[in-house]
Amino acid sequence: MMDHLANTEINSQRIAAVENCFGASGQPLALPGRVLLGEGILTKECRKKPKPRIFFLFNDILVYGSIVINKRKYNSQHIIPLEDVTLETLPDTLQMKNRWMIKTSKKSFVVSAASLTERKEWISHLEECIKHLLTKTGRQPCTEHAAPWIPDKATDICMRCTQTKFSTLTRRHHCRKCGFVVCADCSKQRFLMPRLSPKPLRVCNLCYRQLLADKKKEAEADRRQTEPIRSAIQGYEPSSGDDSDKSDDEKAEQWPADTEFYTSEVSWSSFHS
Repeated sequence: MMDHLANTEINSQRIAAVENCFGASGQPLALPGRVLLGEGILTKECRKKPKPRIFFLFNDILVYGSIVINKRKYNSQHIIPLEDVTLETLPDTLQMKNRWMIKTSKKSFVVSAASLTERKEWISHLEECIKHLLTKTGRQPCTEHAAPWIPDKATDICMRCTQTKFSTLTRRHHCRKCGFVVCADCSKQRFLMPRLSPKPLRVCNLCYRQLLADKKKEAEADRRQTEPIRSAIQGYEPSSGDDSDKSDDEKAEQWPADTEFYTSEVSWSSFHS
């Protein structure tokens, strides 16, 4: 189907129609060999509340945006390379049904379809496109994914200290590493995570300590690799000092960093051809 539609007039017209709906706020989507396979409206679980979003599935990318006027005007365009996508099915909740998670290295989020059939069709088409693309490029599936943000309404208290209660004056913040909802005192630190952003991002205190520990381990591993070379060149023996520097004051956390809020045997999605 993809090969049959590639470089056809009808495919070009469909892609041009999508570009026109996004207007100057969107990026050009037409490329040689790119095929628009389907579109549909999914409900995206956002930080404040679930919101409808328009999704377009191409053979190499997934595009979504906010709906201003359906079929006529969209904005806030997002483009996700399919080779970076992993899918995970999720169970229904009282508020949302037919859910699944779209996980990427830069952003992970939950969507839901209007029906179970729609979700199955979305997931089936996405998985087929991802498999075809990875086979074509020879790349391996992505294994590192950004943590999805826990919705604000999921908790009334900080998920780290479990003491601070959120209110109009006490703002909620999100750790960019674990996605937990935390207070300002529990997320004073910033850490550079190049995979997510070129600027240091807000992280909770626990993730900050873990990130620092991981960075120290990496630096130590690099030092051990370069020491033999440096020793041979400069003719010195490395010192035998104690390199371990484990912290004794780490407190047990009420909300462990590895707590999984979005795990299940079910997925979320929808598809319209």
